[in-house]
Amino acid sequence: MAQAKTLSQAELDQVLDYVSTKKYALRDRAIILTSFLGGLRVAEIASLKMGDVVNPDGTIKNEIRLTAEQTKGKHPRTVFVSQRLQTELANYLTTRHIKDPSIPFFHTDNRLGFSGNGLCVWFFQLYKNVGICGGSSHSGRKFFITTLANKGIGVRILASLAGHRSIAVTQRYIEVNDEQKRNAVELLT
Repeated sequence: MAQAKTLSQAELDQVLDYVSTKKYALRDRAIILTSFLGGLRVAEIASLKMGDVVNPDGTIKNEIRLTAEQTKGKHPRTVFVSQRLQTELANYLTTRHIKDPSIPFFHTDNRLGFSGNGLCVWFFQLYKNVGICGGSSHSGRKFFITTLANKGIGVRILASLAGHRSIAVTQRYIEVNDEQKRNAVELLT
């Protein structure tokens, strides 16, 4: 099976521009950015409840604690939520009228929560509609890991952020291109 495409910033902007015209623009933007800025898997995004993301005072948490049941490897982990992602999630939260901690954070058209597979199909259809070949539900995680790696974040920290038990798995997510290689050899001068 081919690896998910790592989107460029321009492609991510293209996706965000596309969803801005849709019925659930703030929800769609928040889902996409939860993947791209938080590094969550689609099943983890689908499993989020209001209480996982929202503090009792109605603000967005700066850490999301995923339980073992919410993660792929059945190991709990903490997702650190950047200021930018907190803002995006807060914007989406303004569209939610019911804020019971036990209901899904992200809703479908009929106000139910997404399943992991349903959200996977949602991402597939999104990239197809935008015309991005090779994009998948895993593209956000690859973008998250690759972008941080390119900013000099060590692979052990990346593995921890991604919830990987092995740095070898994390290293497979890091995309390498000719521009990066060119910049690397220029460091020798």
